[in-house]
Amino acid sequence: MSKGAKSIAFYFLMIIVFGSLMYLVAKKGESQQLEDAIMSVYDAPQNLGEGFGLFIKLLIHHVESPIGILLLQIITILLTCRLFGWIFLKIGQPTVIGEIVAGIILGPSILGHLLPDVSGFLFPSESLANINILSQFGLILFMFAIGMELDITEVRKKLKETILISHTSTIVPFFFGMLTAYFVYEAYADKGTPFLSFALFIGIAMSITAFPVLARIIQEKGLTKTHLGTISLASAANGDITAWCLLAVVVAIAQAGTMLSAIYNITFSIIYIVIMFLAVRPFLRMIGHIYHNKEVIDKGLIAFIFLLLIISSYLTEILGLHALFGAFIAGVVMPGNIKFRKIMTEKVEDVSLALFLPLFFVSTGLRTEIGLLNSPELWWMCGIFILVAIAGKFGGALFSARFVGESWKDSLYIGALMNTRGLMELVVLTIGYEMNILPPTIFVMLVLMTLVTTFMTTPLVSLIKFCYKTRDKIIEQKHIEPVSGIFKVLLSFGRASNGQIMLDVAHQMFSHRKNKLEITALHLTVGSDVNPLHTDNFEEVSFGPILYGAQKLGIPIQTRYEVSNNAGQDICDIVNNEGYDFLLVGAGISMSDLPTDIDANRYRTSFYNRFFKRFKAPESWFYPGALLKDKTKMFIEQSYCPVGVFVNRGFVKATNVIVIINSEDDLFLLDYTRTLLKTTLGTVSIINRTNNTTPGIDKILKSLNEFTKTIKQATLLPNKDLSADLFNGYNFMLVSYSTWNDISEHRKEALQKMPSTLILSK
Repeated sequence: MSKGAKSIAFYFLMIIVFGSLMYLVAKKGESQQLEDAIMSVYDAPQNLGEGFGLFIKLLIHHVESPIGILLLQIITILLTCRLFGWIFLKIGQPTVIGEIVAGIILGPSILGHLLPDVSGFLFPSESLANINILSQFGLILFMFAIGMELDITEVRKKLKETILISHTSTIVPFFFGMLTAYFVYEAYADKGTPFLSFALFIGIAMSITAFPVLARIIQEKGLTKTHLGTISLASAANGDITAWCLLAVVVAIAQAGTMLSAIYNITFSIIYIVIMFLAVRPFLRMIGHIYHNKEVIDKGLIAFIFLLLIISSYLTEILGLHALFGAFIAGVVMPGNIKFRKIMTEKVEDVSLALFLPLFFVSTGLRTEIGLLNSPELWWMCGIFILVAIAGKFGGALFSARFVGESWKDSLYIGALMNTRGLMELVVLTIGYEMNILPPTIFVMLVLMTLVTTFMTTPLVSLIKFCYKTRDKIIEQKHIEPVSGIFKVLLSFGRASNGQIMLDVAHQMFSHRKNKLEITALHLTVGSDVNPLHTDNFEEVSFGPILYGAQKLGIPIQTRYEVSNNAGQDICDIVNNEGYDFLLVGAGISMSDLPTDIDANRYRTSFYNRFFKRFKAPESWFYPGALLKDKTKMFIEQSYCPVGVFVNRGFVKATNVIVIINSEDDLFLLDYTRTLLKTTLGTVSIINRTNNTTPGIDKILKSLNEFTKTIKQATLLPNKDLSADLFNGYNFMLVSYSTWNDISEHRKEALQKMPSTLILSK
């Protein structure tokens, strides 16, 4: 008997023997069971109908259990937040705005008003404590990540330039907030709330800036490495540190009741901060130098960092400063080693942003009852809060920036950016609400103020840009005025490995032009929620291969990295606004012959044919050929310069080229072919697919004959039917956009065997 047969026989013998023994134990045990147990057996379902009824009863019981309700709440919250985040992203807003709106929609203002039964089932009052606890824990992780995003060294470097801007844009709205609180205290504040606590919370609510949202907006607008972006980020970082320290003092005073009582809280808090910066931070700096890559960072170190985070949060909580302040300080004192911080944010940020923060938004939304603003007077008061917040923050940042020597344009930008409040404001408001300092009506007004001031940032930045459009255009035109003798190529690539291959294509296609070749390699990371800490790493990894390739070829190359929400449109804007002579883009996985890409295309096509073809969903969602066609069309129609879309099929060198001439409009390919052959010294075969009825046939034949006479490596082939066999032996193809459309529509099967291809437009 074979070894496999023995194993199967032994397996079945084990099942039979031990199954029989278990049956005997069960029967023996039944004879000893108590009377109550016997009755429960008699009550058990006797048929499938009764069994199904019991199944439904147990199903409802599990759905309504605390863990069942919590999991259903989390599923609902995550789906709603992702949906609204995507919608707001599409209209040019940060995803955080959509998530805040999703929280309000799931709260009593919308869902509770329109579908009270559904709201009561999804969010019963007894279950809200679970959401609140999870959201608070998520906020602790988030504030820790925010603290790590702040580079104290960089803040210190820019301190002289930004201290006036940051502190003016903090103290001015703080004063306006306290002044507003003075007029509304008697009518709107809870009678048991001291005026000082109420006024201080209104002041801090007016003066906060959302550093994370601001960082993402600056990143998305491509301002990260500009003077404006640097000043804005440093001012926001400096202002955030100041605001959170002020918040800690405000919370201490609010909890102690008076300034005299708060002296002890503040004193011990100062001792805590001194210990964190003078004792803990140097120790962590040493750890950061030792542990700076994933290989040496083990679970023990991660556990230690999280323990430090929890201890810091606990200490500030018992000192009356709130746990979030401790989490923020714990993040700030983390090692300055950027690699260490990247690894730690990867551990913390994804779960906090993707899972816990949506719970916080809904937790806030459940407290936000817009219906409480049920009179014109209350809506007027809400408008006053919004105007005061904008005037204080925008005005304070604007005039202080102008005072330190910034231009009016940059000062307006700084004012608009610093006016962003976002999630940080909600954290402050939640603290005030939970301490019973902010009554529900004021809380609702300030939440709406948060939405308006954050929502207006992107449109306001666009408005400022529009207002200065004429002036910028003149400056821009001077900047992009074509330089005689230079041929500028923008090479946009996605995957790092493709960058080097596309550089080889650009070098072979253009290096022997009369004009000097100037190549700019562009890489975009899609998604404005990318952490600024990670972008340098993305940039380094993405440009590594192409820089190595440029060094190997001995050609100069410029690199450019940006974060984008609409990569295609941004590429077209760059090429149009900055005077490039040629745009070279990759086709992605479409028509690629890499095994992983072939599998992805096959599964996507199969998925489309199986589930969505019958519903006539756009093929570009699923079918790679159509996707490539749509992508090529967008670049060619929206770019002012010639475009080349490169399809990589294992490209190394264009030594045996095939060119397809389908009409008179395709003759421009001959110029590209001539330059290509000067570099590669290869051969070219030209397929003439025209006939005597083709318009301009005389010009076509004359041009082709002249080309074959002057280029010895060229061979003119007669009209051939395009089939897979035609491409055997060729390693590169040049084809016009119009001909590509014709082939991909009528000879799709032939393209499965095509070589690496460059689709060109005039």
